[in-house]
Amino acid sequence: MKLAVTKDALLDGLQRIQNVVSNRSTLPVLTNVLLETTETGLRLTTTDLEVAVRCEIAAQVEKPGATTLPARRLSAIVRELPSAEITLETDAKNISSIRCGASFFKIYGLAKDEFPPFPTFPDAKTYTLKQSELRDGLRKTSYAISIDETRYVLNGILFSFTENKLTLVATDGRRLALFDCDIEFPKSQERDFIVPTKAVTELQRILSDDGEIQITVGENLASFQVNGAQLATKLVEGNYPNYRQVIPAEAKERVTMEREVFLNCIRRVSLLSTDKTSSVRLAFSKNNLDITANTPEVGEARESLAVSYKGRDFSIAFNPEFLMDPLRNLPDDEVHLDLIDEMSPGVVKINTPFLYVLMPMRVSV
Repeated sequence: MKLAVTKDALLDGLQRIQNVVSNRSTLPVLTNVLLETTETGLRLTTTDLEVAVRCEIAAQVEKPGATTLPARRLSAIVRELPSAEITLETDAKNISSIRCGASFFKIYGLAKDEFPPFPTFPDAKTYTLKQSELRDGLRKTSYAISIDETRYVLNGILFSFTENKLTLVATDGRRLALFDCDIEFPKSQERDFIVPTKAVTELQRILSDDGEIQITVGENLASFQVNGAQLATKLVEGNYPNYRQVIPAEAKERVTMEREVFLNCIRRVSLLSTDKTSSVRLAFSKNNLDITANTPEVGEARESLAVSYKGRDFSIAFNPEFLMDPLRNLPDDEVHLDLIDEMSPGVVKINTPFLYVLMPMRVSV
């Protein structure tokens, strides 16, 4: 194999695919990137056997071929090279020579045959939607994914294609984020599947605000094709819990607040919250909200916020980090907080199809 490629193109390609590479793999080839020439340039692929990602970059191919090279070492070399054309040449023993200006490197690689094949998708269902909508939905839900590995069906995001709508759901049992967007597809393609956390993270890296994304789903695999890149992932096995039953039917009170102001108040008060078991208390009275934190042996913090509220006086406590998560990831200027009573879940909403259900915390008065 012999080819010429610009530093910027090769570095951009490596940055898009190298996060899948494992540092401690029992299979040495999984720490490598597969480089294959194509009719239009060079294709780069990495995998950890759960998630695989590949992309194509422009290159001038003099001699077609393929090899695998240590992904992070190659990326480090390319990053330090001068901004000039890079020549890559690989011999029959998978030893690659890299030349750029006055720089020269020789790297030992492994044969293409040792690299796992990229997944294929026979008899799969395909959906197409705007990248911007999926990117928006993942941003608004991914922070609620469970990190408890004993509840593996919650270690990802539910993709539910039903009734010409895509619903994204993430929950860890204490809060739930849900996003809807409209998409047309035949009723025969209605399908639910769970995309694991690592694939969600990598997908967010390759999505942009322009163009479309094609989602292909097989029996236990899914593929996301976008911007000259393709991500394939194994799906989380199991049935996602009935998330609809935890969404409160009707709120007794709705308080509308400026998102940024509300977020900043909670952030300041939470400075005196010391660990995950701590809370902030929201105390509502006529046209006023007091946000307080009281931590034994640490101190107390209070913020007052003018709000449009005419209901009864009452208070409710939440985990401050869980309350701030949607506020950090929503672009809207205003948010609505729907409440029933002190012991019922609170619901954060905006003026588009999104909601965030948060369980209150039991704290002594």
